[in-house]
Amino acid sequence: MNDNMKKKLKLKVSAIKDGTVIDHIPAQYLFKVIAILGLNNIENQITFGTNLESGKLGSKAIIKVSDKFFEDDEINKIALVAPHAKLNIIRDYEVVEKKVVEIPQEIIGIVKCFNPKCITNNEVITTRFRVVNTTPIALRCNYCEKHTVGEQMRMQ
Repeated sequence: MNDNMKKKLKLKVSAIKDGTVIDHIPAQYLFKVIAILGLNNIENQITFGTNLESGKLGSKAIIKVSDKFFEDDEINKIALVAPHAKLNIIRDYEVVEKKVVEIPQEIIGIVKCFNPKCITNNEVITTRFRVVNTTPIALRCNYCEKHTVGEQMRMQ
């Protein structure tokens, strides 16, 4: 990336003093990540950009949340939609820690069960899955025990 491109990118997404930067989000899942993390319900300053150029993803999204530091279990919720997401923990404008998301053992309230007869698709019940495989992702429903795999997965 040449200096001119770096300057343009800096103008698009400004720095934060303290907080968390979530990078390498697939652009099409930006708003899903915002919903999963509940960012629409907090009062912290949030800056996001989408359809930014990415060598890995083609186009990516980024989220910067001022004065917010996520617990691992909070941030790992986004692994289903953003498995290559990277977190940068910022303190006094400097990156002090880098993290990568990991698929948690249990997925609660994010994915719909593939089985149309499952109780979670017919009553108001929070979905709950156990991860049985990570490549491709396979989830086993806690209620009907059917597997939801890769392409079948639908977010709530």
